[in-house]
Amino acid sequence: MAGFFRNIFRTLNEERVKYLVVGGLAVVLHGAPRFTADVDMMVDLTEKNVLKLWKALIKIGYRPRIPVEAKDFADPAKRRSWIEEKNMKVFQFVNPDRPIEGVDIFVENPIDFAEAYSRRKEVQLGDIAIPIASLDDLIYLKKEAARAKDLADIGALEDIKEQNDNE
Repeated sequence: MAGFFRNIFRTLNEERVKYLVVGGLAVVLHGAPRFTADVDMMVDLTEKNVLKLWKALIKIGYRPRIPVEAKDFADPAKRRSWIEEKNMKVFQFVNPDRPIEGVDIFVENPIDFAEAYSRRKEVQLGDIAIPIASLDDLIYLKKEAARAKDLADIGALEDIKEQNDNE
């Protein structure tokens, strides 16, 4: 797995950020062969956790794609206005030195974070524990997004779920 993924997860864990990997990387970590170049995450959107997330990503060279302060992203009313006025779904962080290596954070979690976190699967990558959305939650999120690549991911995830059920 790419070094930038490891760096992100190690730093988030060191800063004790509550997060869940979703999207293409979660599909890969569940065992489906697929390419992805970014990290999609749901996070606990409490102010304290958002500020820890911000600090962690800044620490390893990431910057918000749009000029926003941490306190603004931590403010539920501001996030709500971004959703309503700009149709924003995710907030993007980029590394100016490696722009392809992005981190996308849901501005509003499509499912209850605490419940999804309680159902998470943890994948070990060496000494790094990576919390990923459960198969059922990931399938639900993919159905909600319903893009062509999401529909392909659903098939792969359902195959993995069936294999797990048969073991």
